[in-house]
Amino acid sequence: MTIGDHLASLYRLPAYDFPGPRTPAGKLPDPDGVAWRITADVYDADEDWAGAFARFCAAVDTTRVRALIVGAWEEAYDTGPSAVMEALLAARDRFPALRALFLGDMVMEECEISWINQTDVAPLLSGFPALEEFGVRGGTELRLPALSHGALRKLVVETGGLPAEVVRGIGGSDLPALEHLDLWLGTPDYGGDSEAADLEPILSGARLPRLRHLALRNSEMQDAVAAAVASAPVVARLEVLDLSMGVLTDEGAGALLGGQPLTHLKKLDLHHHYLSKPFEDRVRQTLEPAGVEVDLDRDDAEEDTEDDGTVWRYVAVGE
Repeated sequence: MTIGDHLASLYRLPAYDFPGPRTPAGKLPDPDGVAWRITADVYDADEDWAGAFARFCAAVDTTRVRALIVGAWEEAYDTGPSAVMEALLAARDRFPALRALFLGDMVMEECEISWINQTDVAPLLSGFPALEEFGVRGGTELRLPALSHGALRKLVVETGGLPAEVVRGIGGSDLPALEHLDLWLGTPDYGGDSEAADLEPILSGARLPRLRHLALRNSEMQDAVAAAVASAPVVARLEVLDLSMGVLTDEGAGALLGGQPLTHLKKLDLHHHYLSKPFEDRVRQTLEPAGVEVDLDRDDAEEDTEDDGTVWRYVAVGE
């Protein structure tokens, strides 16, 4: 599976593509009524991302903008978003109402997720202390060292391989307002070198007192993640637990069900899994009578078996 769709919304606002340099703008929506997606002209190279952003700032009342989506920048498979971040940070005083920012909203035709070059994104969080939502796509060269941010309520990191350094940085961060954490852990083939032990500071919940939605997904080590979650202190306060999109087998599901009760959850999301039918039934019979919504859609999870009996299983989003 690859990323085939751009973000449809951000901060509960519908995404809107700011017109390109050769597209008649027409009447633009209200500045605070949409999440503005700004994209470089990556096909004809008529305009880089900073140029598109400059046009946006000239055309829209930026003091009212609440959500920004950074789409493709030029040569993202080879170049990180340093120029993008410089432009955003230079204009931060012009965006007093900005509450949500997503960096790297690219689909496969623009750049495969594991080819997107990133950088240290902490300056964006430091530079916009009022942000309530922040997301980033792409794990190559991605860095997010431990930091403090008092307003952030939702953090999303989408990768085909999330560096362990980033996992540890998030685990060491003080995020007292964070309610929703979504990490795509990925595979070692694309830089996902974390281990279940790296998740311990997150699973303890010590720095995340308001966390209610935890997603640790798209992981090749999903069984180990499930086993760690089974005894994690943070689970008792969760409303949504998401272990989807990964290589979850009966072993991991068994560890999960054999741990602390999950009947307080509103939803358990395990879609794209490799569970046997008896284990699917066991999960449902354990949780659904308690009112837990369970997503066990197998999605496109299919096994490949070689002649020697080797079985290959895949995460939902890799390359």
